[in-house]
Amino acid sequence: MNLLIEIKHSFLTRILYTVFLISFLFLINCHGQNHEDKNSLMATYPWKQDVTIDKNYVAQVKAIQRIEVRAFEKGYLTQIYMDEGRVVKKGQKLFQVMPMLVNAQYDKAKAEYESTQIEYENTEKLFKENVVSQTELSLIKARLKKNKAAMELAQVHLNLATVTAPFTGITDRFQVRLGSLVEEGTLLTTISDISKLWVYFNVSEKDYLNFSNARRSGDKPLKVKFLMANGEFFQQEGIADTIEGEFDSETGTIPFRATFPNPNRLLRHGETGNVVVKESLKDALLIPQKATFEVLDKRYVYTISSKGILKTKEIKISNEIPHLFVVESGITETDIILLEGLGKVHDGDTIKFKIEARENIMKSFELSAH
Repeated sequence: MNLLIEIKHSFLTRILYTVFLISFLFLINCHGQNHEDKNSLMATYPWKQDVTIDKNYVAQVKAIQRIEVRAFEKGYLTQIYMDEGRVVKKGQKLFQVMPMLVNAQYDKAKAEYESTQIEYENTEKLFKENVVSQTELSLIKARLKKNKAAMELAQVHLNLATVTAPFTGITDRFQVRLGSLVEEGTLLTTISDISKLWVYFNVSEKDYLNFSNARRSGDKPLKVKFLMANGEFFQQEGIADTIEGEFDSETGTIPFRATFPNPNRLLRHGETGNVVVKESLKDALLIPQKATFEVLDKRYVYTISSKGILKTKEIKISNEIPHLFVVESGITETDIILLEGLGKVHDGDTIKFKIEARENIMKSFELSAH
């Protein structure tokens, strides 16, 4: 009986030992596979693709018309008909200047004209009755014309005492106050027509050539957007319709002018922001931004040889779009670049790597955006 029990115990022990050994070997194998997976870093190839990028240029807003409103006559400012920063219509009264001498000069000229007119009418009757000569009538007629011209000139000066808006626009700050004594030519305010706006921005020689070629090939106007100081886009699109005649030799840029409609008068003269121009790039070489690192203002990637050896390569970036860089030089489509773990490796290290498909990389960007 005891012998039978010992045999069963020995048999069970062997079975348990075998199960334990198999489990242990399985765990070791799994651990080895996991360890190998952890040591395999993600890599990818650069790829070419047609993309559209945004080019940003510092810009300044100018009114299409902006003039200084000045006094035409010397006198006291007796009336201001509007407030600062208000819309005024063409011909609307702005200021009233009470001229010191013009009123009296007009009254005098008018009286002299009326007196001469009566004298001319009487002389004309006497001429018809052959009482006076033709010469005397002609002299009085000439004096009548002279006095009429003097009266009309005085009337012009009197009318100029009322300052009106030369066009529809927005008034600026007043430079004088009610009751001030103003001289001829004194600045009263400024008026700006901002129904449309001119936005000026400077473009490099390279961008100028790209824009010019695109316009010639497509025969379409260059549409632009305006990014305001608060980070929002102005709701109206503009057209870059004017280019200056020559480049600035110091900056290497040429000024462009875009015209924007401004129906709600949101933008004002003197405002600043950025003009944003869409540019299409054909067969642009793209890499993920996270596959690069920066040292002393230079951008680098790790390329991987067929044997898994890392090599540091400097690259030049021409443009940036969300999650991606457009590469100008330094690598090609055939290079394998490290995609992750850049901070844990060094130039010359040997690694195990796996190529990540471009589609999976782009999907990961879409997921991270949500």
